[in-house]
Amino acid sequence: MTLTQSRPAELIRIKLDFVQPMAGTSTAEFTFKPEGDRTAVTWAMFGQNNFVARAICLFMNQDKMLGGYFEKGLENLKAVTEAAVRG
Repeated sequence: MTLTQSRPAELIRIKLDFVQPMAGTSTAEFTFKPEGDRTAVTWAMFGQNNFVARAICLFMNQDKMLGGYFEKGLENLKAVTEAAVRG
């Protein structure tokens, strides 16, 4: 994982290099948008898929497979940032 871009209160972009179960590279992005006294956070991941990866995506529900990780990660981000504001 390599931090490639950071704009405070706006964007964090990370390059992800995978080894298992298949070698590949993806990009993860966190975008932040103020909404009143809150901040909307969007977490996205994208990259190139080779033929095998595309075939796997046809038969596996990616949201079901990875969605829980996104939700847990956003919950952890919320807890850390709220603790920092209180502390």
